[in-house]
Amino acid sequence: MSLVGKKIQPFKAMAYRNGEFIEVTDQDLLGKWSILCFYPADFSFVCPTELEDLQEHYEELKKLGVEVYSVSTDTHFVHKAWHDVSPSIQKITYTMISDATHEISRNFDVLIEEKGVAERATFLIDPDGVIQAIEITADGIGRDASTLIPKVKAAQYVRNHPGEVCPAKWKEGEKTLKPSLDLVGKI
Repeated sequence: MSLVGKKIQPFKAMAYRNGEFIEVTDQDLLGKWSILCFYPADFSFVCPTELEDLQEHYEELKKLGVEVYSVSTDTHFVHKAWHDVSPSIQKITYTMISDATHEISRNFDVLIEEKGVAERATFLIDPDGVIQAIEITADGIGRDASTLIPKVKAAQYVRNHPGEVCPAKWKEGEKTLKPSLDLVGKI
């Protein structure tokens, strides 16, 4: 069952960010746009390429009012150790959440129970804590963070313009659609 359109569930977890351990809760996601990027494991292979790519788009996402969080079932201590030794992960300035209890991965229905790790999944969450978009890929398929920018812009546009929708390949400033009986069969 899809989680799109559903409010996120409560959670509390430790995280690593910019040399510090911090606590993060579901309340930290409210009032702004958020991206949660779940990945299977620290000290792995595809994961550091994805997280580095996400960092490369972090400033642009922040300009759009989006905060980024990566999430794995590793502890916050492991996040720090990985950050200390990996050239790719050393670049990261966004929050790296520990889901060692598996609570968050279960809440977002991405926990692979038999392995104890999260699927490769990305969630776009609006300021009300409602999930607006989900992407899940197989373990060996890395994601492209540049695709998040147009998704965020479209989601923000639709939120700010009730009654309008963004067609496929919509770019900021382009024409949108206003669903109505007059459009049926004319697109």
